[in-house]
Amino acid sequence: MDTTKSGGFPLWLLMLIGFAIGLSIGIYVNQTIIAPHLANPDVMVGQAAQVEWVIDNITGPIGQIFLGLLFMLMLPLLFSAIVVGVSEMGDLTALGRVGWKTLLMTVIVSSIAVVIGLAAVNILQPGAGIDQALAQRLLEQNASAAQGIVENAPENVNFGQFFLELVPRNVVKAAADMQVLPLMVFAVFFGIGLVMVKSKASDQLQLVITGLFEVMMKLLNLVIKTAPIAIACLMFNLAAMFGWELLLALGRFTGVAIGAMAVHMFVVYPLFVMILGGKNPLTFFSQVRDPMVVAFSTASSNATLPVSLRAAETELKLPSKISRFVLTVGATANQNGTALFEGVTVLFLAQFFGIALSIDQQLIVMLVCILGGVGTAGVPGGSLPVIAMILAMVGIPPEGIGLILGVDRILDMCRTTLNVTGDLVVAQIVSRGERDPAETPRLAPEAPPAG
Repeated sequence: MDTTKSGGFPLWLLMLIGFAIGLSIGIYVNQTIIAPHLANPDVMVGQAAQVEWVIDNITGPIGQIFLGLLFMLMLPLLFSAIVVGVSEMGDLTALGRVGWKTLLMTVIVSSIAVVIGLAAVNILQPGAGIDQALAQRLLEQNASAAQGIVENAPENVNFGQFFLELVPRNVVKAAADMQVLPLMVFAVFFGIGLVMVKSKASDQLQLVITGLFEVMMKLLNLVIKTAPIAIACLMFNLAAMFGWELLLALGRFTGVAIGAMAVHMFVVYPLFVMILGGKNPLTFFSQVRDPMVVAFSTASSNATLPVSLRAAETELKLPSKISRFVLTVGATANQNGTALFEGVTVLFLAQFFGIALSIDQQLIVMLVCILGGVGTAGVPGGSLPVIAMILAMVGIPPEGIGLILGVDRILDMCRTTLNVTGDLVVAQIVSRGERDPAETPRLAPEAPPAG
């Protein structure tokens, strides 16, 4: 959701150019050097060795530095973002049931979004069909990338033990061991504690964590500005290995991701609006078309927030106090489109690299994506650390993220539209039966006594 510019050009355009350059050169090298050498190891030996040297000493390290910076920022970013996202529900006490309804609906809608994404990837298998000999070779070349970052998830998970381990006995040790899911659970509880405790000291603590969040956002913006070069290097490495297979798999991934978002937008949202919101879905969508168009055009939830607030109050006629609370919180915490995208991306790359994820592992991915939807909200490029972290957690080369960055612009536009529309759906549901105090009709003054 980054709308910043670099060197006078939109960053997304530079990323697309880097993607195209890396992909084009990589496919050329694959077709002229790597593929002939793999078919007949006696030909193109010197040229293949030169390509490997470039990957090992130039393009590979550049991509690894970019990924390393993402991992470096990941833990403090996720912790501070989740704490800030939850603690911003500071009106929970004042609004009572409205705040908890908002939180509950956010979790439910995000969970459904992730389930749809995971189901779509499992059924349609967009990453399947890649030559596993090439995939295994790439895995072996980059095996060290995931080592020492996050421990691989086990093949089988005992559900009782899994839920027990969600609560860290030692949160510092969990952070040191990169046990991300327990740390995220701790962050949620920490944020709830800040909501419940209102004192001068807790307010100062919240300011400190908000400052940490802002610093992480600033640093992440700086890292993302190097993405065009990193994407070119990452795509060169992948395209040189996979050639045209890469393009076909990428097209399938984009189609599945957009299709899953469409199901959530045009099936799940209308059902929620009709059943829980008590409103005709066609009327609802016609009244929120302005924020949907702005969200799609800008790919920015923050830029769309004023338009969403106006639509909620003037078109949907929702109570202003409730709609402002729900939409403001939603802009930072109700990112179900982002959660869906993260789940689809991780499973696609697992299929791409020939890594079979068990149902237990996919459950872990789902939970991280749901919590990550809070942790990545409102952060330009904020989904990148979450995706890279999950990839390493299940033993997938983090370099695969370069595949996604190249087509991220259109997917970002779609998932931002899904995020913004989801905020308005939750606002419609939470507002049902609620009224602003200012809207409560006054009693008519008593008539003066006769005589």
